Amino acid sequence: MPYAYDWLVVGAGFAGSVLAERLASQRGERVLLIDRRPHVGGNAHDRLDAAGVLIHQYGPHIFHTNSEAIFDHLSQFTAWRPYEHRVLARVDGMEVPIPINLDTVNRLYGLDLTSAELEDWFAARAEPVDEIRTSEDVVVSKVGRELYEKFFRGYTRKQWGVDPSQLDKSVTARVPTRTNRDDRYFGDAFQAMPAEGFTRMFERMLDHPAITRRLGVDYADVKTEGLAPRTIFTGPVDEFFGHRFGRLPYRCLRFDHRTLDQERFQPVAVVNYPMSEDYTRITEYKHLTGQKHPKTSITYEYPSDVGDPYYPIPRAENAALYKRYEALALQTPDVWFVGRLATYRYYNMDQVVGQALATFRRIEQALPRPGARETGLEPALSTAL
Repeated sequence: MPYAYDWLVVGAGFAGSVLAERLASQRGERVLLIDRRPHVGGNAHDRLDAAGVLIHQYGPHIFHTNSEAIFDHLSQFTAWRPYEHRVLARVDGMEVPIPINLDTVNRLYGLDLTSAELEDWFAARAEPVDEIRTSEDVVVSKVGRELYEKFFRGYTRKQWGVDPSQLDKSVTARVPTRTNRDDRYFGDAFQAMPAEGFTRMFERMLDHPAITRRLGVDYADVKTEGLAPRTIFTGPVDEFFGHRFGRLPYRCLRFDHRTLDQERFQPVAVVNYPMSEDYTRITEYKHLTGQKHPKTSITYEYPSDVGDPYYPIPRAENAALYKRYEALALQTPDVWFVGRLATYRYYNMDQVVGQALATFRRIEQALPRPGARETGLEPALSTAL
């Protein structure tokens, strides 16, 4: 009995949607795309709330990349609204720029330093670290203990549920420290928001006659149906293997969405709370979208150990456990594991797109189209960007 589809793609976020589109449009193959949620877009899904304000259902998503190829690829499916993300942190009763820059230090300490003087100021407070291994090491070796305590320790403990001294250096290394007045959160060459929102971009990406979408469907409910000979899996890799070696730790999030009868709530899209409150940050979406509306919608964000998995927790013991699942993945025929959860890596959106495009190139090599040269490559877990 022939298969109904050529591919089963599990997960309609960036990884799954990018690959579904490539397989359908470039190879002309039939794709069944499923997602346990009732919508496309994964965590980047946005929607109009009851007041008519466009919000991000799963917290703020800001697109930024240094890859022109990735930006151009997504530009097939959306126009862009230029947007440079700025974040403030509530510290010592003040709202100051984060990442830490010249204005942050001058305002916190009542100083009037120049950029050159700030370099010396940081150097005088930095603590020598023989080997940078943890997130704490990254920060104290650059700016010292006091700024680490004010900006990073409390926020990181809320966000990840462990002290920065127990987290891999990659977590805080993502946040730069600046000696100038640049208050942009990201320094990438391309920074923009989809003009009509992320969900509309995904809908255009998936608008192809060879793609069938089944939403609100769990992989466990269809995996035995024999729908397709090959699978793209973007969910948690430990779940795919029935948690054979135990559960991989993921950090979860809870969102408290509120609409206010006022036009603006805060001066920037995101304000972090590293020293106080149970929540990590408050997001106001109209800054991101440019939407004009007499009301505004905000979200309080609470990290948790319970709920949908969002972030792989970068600790040495977790990486070791993942390696056992990775070995299984590499031995599993006709399944490609792609994305943040499937490869247990803390990727940005653009990195997931890059990984998906790299996976498609691997598929093209492993499964040549009729008349193409056989290469003998096997399907595998993709980590290339």
